[in-house]
Parts: sequence; C-alpha cells; structure tokens
Amino acid sequence: MGFTHLHVHTEYSLLDGSSKITEIVKQAKALGMENLAITDHGAMYGVIDFYKECKAQGVHPVIGCEVYVAERSRFQKEGRSDAEYYHLVLLAETQQGYENLIKMVSLGFIEGFYYKPRVDKELLKEYHEGIIALSACLAGEIPDALRKGLYQTALNAAQEMSEIFGEDHFYLELQDHGIPDQKTVNQGLLRLAKDTGLELVATNDIHYTLAEDAQAHDVLLCIQTGKKVADT
Repeated sequence: MGFTHLHVHTEYSLLDGSSKITEIVKQAKALGMENLAITDHGAMYGVIDFYKECKAQGVHPVIGCEVYVAERSRFQKEGRSDAEYYHLVLLAETQQGYENLIKMVSLGFIEGFYYKPRVDKELLKEYHEGIIALSACLAGEIPDALRKGLYQTALNAAQEMSEIFGEDHFYLELQDHGIPDQKTVNQGLLRLAKDTGLELVATNDIHYTLAEDAQAHDVLLCIQTGKKVADT
C-alpha cells in the first residue's frame, strides 16, 4: 500500500509554500507515489496547473484546499476577534465536490474576506456534498482544543464535523514534525478516534519539496512574517 500526501502547499500558498508544481509532482512520481493532493491556503489558484501536470506525469491528482474557518460567521468582521480562524482541509471526492469547493472558496473571498478569505460552518453545511474533510494541523479547531487541554470542546467539534460531512467523510488528522504540541494533540486524537469511531489519517504538512529547500523556505517565511533569519 503506497502513501499519498493529502496536505500539500505549493507556491500558490503565497509567501507560505515554496513547492513549484512541476517539481513536486515530479518528486512524487520519482518516489513511486500514484496520487498527490494540492491543499493551498484559502485559495485554488494552482489547481488547474496541478491537474494538468499530474495527468502529464501519470499521477492521480486530488484537488483540495486548506480553508480558513471563521470562529463566528464569515459576515462578522469586528476587530481582532474575527481575525481569528481555524484551518480545515477539504478534498474533492467527486465532480460535485469540486464544484462545491470552488463555490466555498469563492464565497470565502467575496463574503468572508477579513485578513484572510474565510468560510464558516454555514457554508460547510450547505456545500459539503462530495467533499472529504480532515481536521488539519495544530491550527485546526480540534487540535487547537486538544492542545489547550479542552477535550470536551474537541469532542464536540469532532462530532459536529462528522455530522456536517458524514462519519465516513471526516477524518482526524495525525501529524508529527517534531513539535512537542503535536505529540500531545496526537494522543488526544487517538482518544477521540476511540470515543467517536472516527477514522485517522496520517499527513505531512508539506511546504517545500526537497530537504535542501529548507533554508530558502525559511527566508520566504521571514518575508511573510517580517522576521530575520537569525530569529527563532
């Protein structure tokens, strides 16, 4: 059974991802991977180029997006409180799912833009058909609650997502990048899986293609955050 990367940021995750589509598809092919996802932050700018490149290189493309979910409503834009948001990975399973994903991402810009293009639970409920959701990185609603020791909050959020997408279309996402908080969160996710019956999926939060790209990616993040390379 081969491994499929389902959490992938390309250069279209602006000032955050540095993987060029041609390079990352080529690397997936070289590693013998038959499938590869694209889940750029809040946008789908790269999906057509990604689709074409995957088809050209014989890799099955999985079209997705890591959306920003407003804590309240996408229409509320008051101060810093509404600048807070959660991450959620959405993957199109069907043609309808692809069209629903386009609709949600578009409305995130048109109606929900406040610091970031934001969707909300209302849109997730309306356009969930044909979409598989993953609980995302430490910035996801469920991992964030687990990191803070709020297990019941995480449980409630997991049950809500399961109700929105369907139990077989929502997965708890395990990641391990050597970050201490992830070890805490992963234990909580294992407990959630046992308590809810939800399935687990292992992902890697890809932002660059090769190990030697790390330094250049660090510079990119410094540009995004206004930091210096020497900063921790």
